Amino acid sequence: MELRRALVRAAVARPGVLLAVYPGATRQRLAVEAELARRGWPCVSGPTETDLLVIAGDREGKGEGEGRESDWVAGLWQGIPAPKARVWVTDPERAADALDSGLADLERGKHEDHHAPDAPDAHDEHHEHHEHHEHHEHHEHQHDSGTAPHSDHGGHDMHGGQHGHAGHDMGLVEGLPMADRADDRDGLRLDVLHVPLGPVLADWPAGLILHLTLKGDIVQEVTVEPVTAPPSSHLPFWDEPWLRAAAEHVSRGDAARRLCAAHLDSLGRFFGVAGWDDMAARTRYVRDRALAGAAAAELTSLVRPLIRQAQRSRTLRWLTAGLGTLPAEQAHQREVTGPALVADGDAYSRMLVWLEAVGRSAAACDVAEALDTAEVVGPRGRLDTPVPPSRALLDSLPRLLEGTEFACARIIVASLDPDLDELTHVPAPGTVHSHG
Repeated sequence: MELRRALVRAAVARPGVLLAVYPGATRQRLAVEAELARRGWPCVSGPTETDLLVIAGDREGKGEGEGRESDWVAGLWQGIPAPKARVWVTDPERAADALDSGLADLERGKHEDHHAPDAPDAHDEHHEHHEHHEHHEHHEHQHDSGTAPHSDHGGHDMHGGQHGHAGHDMGLVEGLPMADRADDRDGLRLDVLHVPLGPVLADWPAGLILHLTLKGDIVQEVTVEPVTAPPSSHLPFWDEPWLRAAAEHVSRGDAARRLCAAHLDSLGRFFGVAGWDDMAARTRYVRDRALAGAAAAELTSLVRPLIRQAQRSRTLRWLTAGLGTLPAEQAHQREVTGPALVADGDAYSRMLVWLEAVGRSAAACDVAEALDTAEVVGPRGRLDTPVPPSRALLDSLPRLLEGTEFACARIIVASLDPDLDELTHVPAPGTVHSHG
């Protein structure tokens, strides 16, 4: 009993948060991430480290089964040891209230192991949900500050960043992978593993599951399986300004601000997967300032050192160059548009395109002139084509991952950063966003 009280006190003091995000819940995720950063609550990488499960997105289902989470969320809950609590964030404006309620539940010891993971109690019905995309606290040097500058961009600790993020605490959705045996080209008998990645991982696209077949540490086959989510009439958060511009006035500054924040969000994941955790936290801080309406002058002063530091980092280039090369000709064939097409190269090249766009868009955040709707291009690419830009990115993943080392897979995924919100959106007839 005394041990349990001690565990509860520790959890209440600074609860470890596991963020589970449904496709379409970007607004909720961003609200929760900002609130967690303000409180200094750590995001954890797996159920065993979790005190508070925070689920972001609208509750699934209509009629029978309404209000019940998906199997993968139920599995997460079941794998979390007591003391534990969970909350849902459906309204981004009430993210702080949901976290307060979860903290109160932890203090009361409300949720016990005997609670059925797929049967929310009355407390759950009043809570909102939100996502997970924060720091993987696994590397040798972990930095808590989201704003303190790094002293040496050439020597930051990203050693083992690929292996640490790709190989451990993956939150496998189907339990432990099973090994078979197969011949290697050298005549050796190697383990063949079937490994699912996602849908809840640190610095991972919300709602994405990849099923990998590995021979040794080499990816042999890849199947992409987005989490099933109900269709939504809400515009994808990152694409919203360009889609609204077809029917109403949207300023170039509003679009530039959203583009800047979107690429900073992607860069935060990219740096996090590469093991540069303090840089990821600083990048998310600037993202939140952009979304909060900071003036162009402030944003420019914040992004310049980030851009300079990332461009000069020899370690970052060494870790990411040569991974997931996508030539422009192949990108055209696969209907890829946006930064992945412009980059005409590898994961490192795609990061450089994001950095350049961040600097350019930060400077344009105050422009009042109306957005030109001649070509509707969002953060991931063109929005006026039959194929959502993120669908083309997802379709490109298998070829980019097959034949690579498992430790490199997450960097390649982060360098594309598909937005599965685009796949859940069902536009009204006659709108520019004609794909579904």
